[in-house]
Amino acid sequence: MAPLEQIRVLVVEDVASDVELEIRELKRAGMRVEHRLCDSEQGFRLELESFSPDVILSDFSMPHFDGMAALALARQLCPEIPFLFVSGTIGEEYAIRALKNGATDYVLKTNLVRLPAAVERALDDARARRARREVEDEVQELRGRLQAVFETLPDAVWSISLPEERLLFMSPAAREVLGHSPEEFAADIELGFRVVHDDDRERVQRAWDALRAGQTYDIEYRVVHRDNSLRWVHERAHRLSNPDGSPQRIDGIVRDISDAVRQRERLARLGRIRDLLGAANAAFMRIRERRELFEEFCRIAVSRGGFMRARVVELDASGRLSIAANTETSATGFARIVDKYNADAANAQSVLAHALRTGQMTVSNDLRNDERESDREHLTRQGIYSLVVLPIRVEDTVMAAAVLNAKEPNFFDQEELALLSEMVANLEFALELLAKQEKLNYLALYDPLTELPNRTLFDDRLTQALEGSRRGGSMLALIVFDIERFKAINDALGQGAGDEVLRSVARQLRESVGDVNRVARLGGNLFAVMYPAIQDAAEAARILGDSAADVIARPIKIDGRELKIAAKAGIALYPDDGADAATLFRNAEASLKRAKETGDRFLFYAPHINARVAEQVELESRLRRAVEQREIFLHFQPKVELETNRIVGLEALMRWRGPDNLLMSPARFVPVLEETGMILEAGRNALEVAAQTHREWQALGLNPPRIAVNVSALQLRQRNFVDDVQAALGATVGSIDLEITESLLMEDIEESIRKLRTLRAAGASIALDDFGTGHSSLAYLSRLPIDTVKIDRSFIRTITENADTTSIVSTIISLAQALRLKVVAEGVESEQQAQMLRQLRCDQMQGYLFSPPQSKERIEAMLRDAGS
Repeated sequence: MAPLEQIRVLVVEDVASDVELEIRELKRAGMRVEHRLCDSEQGFRLELESFSPDVILSDFSMPHFDGMAALALARQLCPEIPFLFVSGTIGEEYAIRALKNGATDYVLKTNLVRLPAAVERALDDARARRARREVEDEVQELRGRLQAVFETLPDAVWSISLPEERLLFMSPAAREVLGHSPEEFAADIELGFRVVHDDDRERVQRAWDALRAGQTYDIEYRVVHRDNSLRWVHERAHRLSNPDGSPQRIDGIVRDISDAVRQRERLARLGRIRDLLGAANAAFMRIRERRELFEEFCRIAVSRGGFMRARVVELDASGRLSIAANTETSATGFARIVDKYNADAANAQSVLAHALRTGQMTVSNDLRNDERESDREHLTRQGIYSLVVLPIRVEDTVMAAAVLNAKEPNFFDQEELALLSEMVANLEFALELLAKQEKLNYLALYDPLTELPNRTLFDDRLTQALEGSRRGGSMLALIVFDIERFKAINDALGQGAGDEVLRSVARQLRESVGDVNRVARLGGNLFAVMYPAIQDAAEAARILGDSAADVIARPIKIDGRELKIAAKAGIALYPDDGADAATLFRNAEASLKRAKETGDRFLFYAPHINARVAEQVELESRLRRAVEQREIFLHFQPKVELETNRIVGLEALMRWRGPDNLLMSPARFVPVLEETGMILEAGRNALEVAAQTHREWQALGLNPPRIAVNVSALQLRQRNFVDDVQAALGATVGSIDLEITESLLMEDIEESIRKLRTLRAAGASIALDDFGTGHSSLAYLSRLPIDTVKIDRSFIRTITENADTTSIVSTIISLAQALRLKVVAEGVESEQQAQMLRQLRCDQMQGYLFSPPQSKERIEAMLRDAGS
């Protein structure tokens, strides 16, 4: 046990025996006391300076030095030190006067048994006052710093009271950012809207109305300065409420982003074209059919290039024009331009006709006034104000042209046009190669029977995939399999039947994998497939099982017969089983040979992996059955109020008994649920069971507290997450809390906020779990639709030993309570931790100090005991 803190006591007394009695009483109460004695003003002053007492005990009436004089002197020289009268003569009237003059307490010498408690209480009060003063000093210092920041900040900071909308504060930067002084805005509250550009005012008004209703305010818009100059600004604000929920004020900050917007627009324009160029080049390399190439070019031009619409027209051998690809569902206007060209190509009046006749890129940045375009009025009514026509040449002949439309005038600049010219040059090169190499490449690189890549092409793609895995530091699985009894199929049904089996397996394999570049027919009845970017061998086994169900398990119909086929597979993993394609192939084929010898459905090259994967596959299989048969059940850990130790909530925790009928650690089986996606059903079951349990306890009259259920990342990312939760909880939604981890919430903050707000509006309460270990910012924390913050157990573990941890926990509690959130401390295991949390004014705790997770029946008994 740690030694008790020593207390320095200064006794102002002229009777030595009384001093002995007082000190003896303090020591008998277990205090470690060092004391000094004085009975004169001079001695009192000296001891105050040299002894620095923690507490002063003084007689009231003394012949040489009056107790009230000592009190006045103490309040002047050391007002923080507790001053207690210990007297046998003080009456009620004098006691009241002493307390009014600053005495902490008084104790009669005839009742010294009260003295230790009075001293302890006085010391505790003194510590509390010191702590409050330190906080007040820090707040005052922070206020001064903030004022200095506001004075020098280039952004305009403002605050408006609600509901009357009176300007409380605006920083001096308003003159530079908004074009008017703070005094002008204070005199005319409507000025803030009048400076907004006319085209943006309605949008800003809508955003402001939404802000007053409590929604997010984060907007960019234009303002007009006094000199009519135009500036872009970015403004953010949030609404604060009174304790009763009524609006109090709105605080905001506005920044001039004019330079950033101009640069952003320019970079966005160029970036859009570069992105278009990259995406188009990728399409040129990937696509092997001309019409599809044109369609993909148009699609990418609109989706990645930001063009209003895109078209490709094609000239046939006779010079007749046709629309080869188009992003419009209806193109009657453009079709009319094409028809006019076909009617009289030499005299047709359009930008398209001009480009085709000259064979040069043709730009119109002001289509409304471009006399080369006879249909310009029709086009501008459709919203087209700029266009470019890019002729496409193959073997020095214009065979097509790309037409790109934009809705803004002056859309195309020289840098954009240069990039577009480069893109067309790459398209021309792709078309030439397409024509020359299509047949040769196909025969050299593809299996003509199954239309899958052959071993030559697959070896090249495997080498590329290995290089990507090497750069990315990921694993890759190569699976080689062959069809069992294939010779018997050929012998019994003929080669045609065997060929149909091979084609069917190839077709199903291509559909299952989804990317023909990752599969191959190596020859005969031997196939290969690669899976890059896998986590481990267990994932490879899981993928293989799923693929086998798609590729092998389905019967094949041949001449009216249903043929069931089977396969054996060998698996080699990069980098463990080989660093290059040849080694990986050799080891995968060796694994296949061993699988045929042993009769196993599949084998890994490394024997130790087979045992580990078998164990993992067995665990997944058992877990899948457990989820389907609802064998995963819940235990509940109480949350208690720190001040009263009253149960105010329960956290539902998944539990499962493994093959040995013993409870398996959630740290082992929950990650498997996450990896396999079974957490979706298991999580939904947990919500249903929690809701049903709450209803049962209510029916028993137990007055159950709210039950919290953890939500996984996979659940929250589901599009139908809100519907699933509401369906699982039903009418019990108002009695259930959803616990979301901080890092999970920040993955897609806007979508997460939208979903959680919907559930919160339906009555659910939201808790932010493991707070302090994630990456949320204070700006986001104030926006999150949460009711409770749970402090991570890693902070609670060292709260009584580490001053830095104590400060962090104190800050979290203060911040959360400032945002009107409940605070729950997780992992509380000792009374010292609980006591510290009480001093820090934490609301609730959860941990083994009160109770470990308990069964439903045990919790039910606890609730009965609490209600009796």
